[in-house]
Amino acid sequence: MIDSAFIIHNEVFLRVTFFISIFLLMALWEIFFPRRDLMTSKLVRWYANFSIVFLNNLLIRFLFPTAAIGIAIFCRQQGWGILNNWSLPSWLAIILAVILLDFTIYLQHVMFHFLPLLWRLHRMHHTDLDFDVSTAARFHPIEIIISMLIKISAITLLGAPAVAVFIFEVLLNGSAMFNHSNIRLPRKVDRVLRCCLVTPDMHRVHHSVIFKERNCNFGFNLPWWDWIFGTYRDQPRDGHQKMKIGTGTFLDVRELHLHRLLMQPFLRQRKPQANDED
Repeated sequence: MIDSAFIIHNEVFLRVTFFISIFLLMALWEIFFPRRDLMTSKLVRWYANFSIVFLNNLLIRFLFPTAAIGIAIFCRQQGWGILNNWSLPSWLAIILAVILLDFTIYLQHVMFHFLPLLWRLHRMHHTDLDFDVSTAARFHPIEIIISMLIKISAITLLGAPAVAVFIFEVLLNGSAMFNHSNIRLPRKVDRVLRCCLVTPDMHRVHHSVIFKERNCNFGFNLPWWDWIFGTYRDQPRDGHQKMKIGTGTFLDVRELHLHRLLMQPFLRQRKPQANDED
């Protein structure tokens, strides 16, 4: 098994390699087998969305130089956390940690939708006017900081092994790019994949302008939590081709620019129209 020292010394290289590989695969897939026609300029959207990625990565490296894996190693050394005080085979501890960290992300996602102050931050992710691989990384920097603090707390409480944290982060980033991609999957393949993975058609419902659809399908990687807690919705009301993406606000193309995205949490959002509440 890969040891913690190898991971922490090669973490940046490994994560960047996985990120670029999955991104290129999804980007090419979108070009050749798109699910929907895009409504706005991909060039402008990608400039904005990947500017956010660059900014967020700089911020996280500055504020959390050891990152999540460093926290996991520190907790192991100190004997902190449930799994560091529970005699389990290492493979089982890794599997449990990955699953429980994924559950934490599900709960965090629900919280960011239903607490008004947190929704102001998270809605920037939803105000994208189209849905493609670049949407996966479109999160406000303040949300990224809060998310990292939640993740660190969960890792400390669980005593998650460093290997598990690495696997979880790679899975989370990879599955987010996959399930936000504008790719076409055969319906039968989609059905099979939904047994263990959130698919693009499943997650796209979550980006609907319709309020009730937006508040469902919160999973990023594992679909099980939505089934268990009753937040699963199979298909959008208007079908995937006709459904509207976004929140019904910040519709001007100028809102896609980086400085406007950073301002969104501090701007007033109009009340949704009647059909948005359906």
